[in-house]
Amino acid sequence: MSLAALPDDDLAPLVAVLAGRRIVALTGAGCSTESGIPDYRGAGRTGPRNPIQHDAFMRRADVRRRYWARATLGWAQFSGAQPNAAHRALAALEGAGPVAGVITQNVDRLHQRAGSRRVVELHGALADVACIRCGHGEPRHEVQARLLEANPGWLAAVSDFKPDGDAELLDAERVAAFAVVACRLCGGELKPDVVFFGGTVSERTLAAAWALFDEAEALLVVGSSLAVYSGYRFVRRAQEKALPIAVVNIGPTRADDLATAKISASVGAILPRLAATLGA
Repeated sequence: MSLAALPDDDLAPLVAVLAGRRIVALTGAGCSTESGIPDYRGAGRTGPRNPIQHDAFMRRADVRRRYWARATLGWAQFSGAQPNAAHRALAALEGAGPVAGVITQNVDRLHQRAGSRRVVELHGALADVACIRCGHGEPRHEVQARLLEANPGWLAAVSDFKPDGDAELLDAERVAAFAVVACRLCGGELKPDVVFFGGTVSERTLAAAWALFDEAEALLVVGSSLAVYSGYRFVRRAQEKALPIAVVNIGPTRADDLATAKISASVGAILPRLAATLGA
């Protein structure tokens, strides 16, 4: 697309950066908020969240019990979330050719459900559970069934839905009485196959992410403040390689000073228009 053919509106700066280039998308929690999954740092947050810390989960049984008690409440709503217009637009752009793939910080698998085929999950996915001791995997929905069987009536507890698929419980005594299920093979402790705060992205995952990134002629950041380094590193590498950086996010990001173009608007409103303009 020639510059003369660019749309004469707010989308023009974004299209000028991305048109005719092979794009890799980097997505964050803001890409899923319109699917009903709240984020930690987005507009409207009234205070700091208290996410599970990796070291605490690995070391302390009470932290694991608190996580699974909350997660059992949050799973039904989290797993029932549907892809939104932004997810579908990225999938369409991949299908049409402009987007090589998606590197996501999200753990909800909504990109895949929208039709994206090449997705690198930096932080894993809540749909998968693994044993800390033996590594045996189990689908999250099967763990959910076992947790509900071990804790009759638990879904009646008062809750406030959380971004990582859990819920804030108001009754500490009930949490202390929650029965945590174990690995079916070895009886070990179960952990969702995600990177908790303070954890590290695996070398295998990073290798896949860098392999995808290396195909980029432009980086498109969607719905991420880039506060976490696991995502921000790709912006820094794009800067080092002199790749154009486009950002669609409500509110400030760590890439604002590095971006070639930025639109502060709903990703669900912008991405479908971008896909249509780029020929998806």
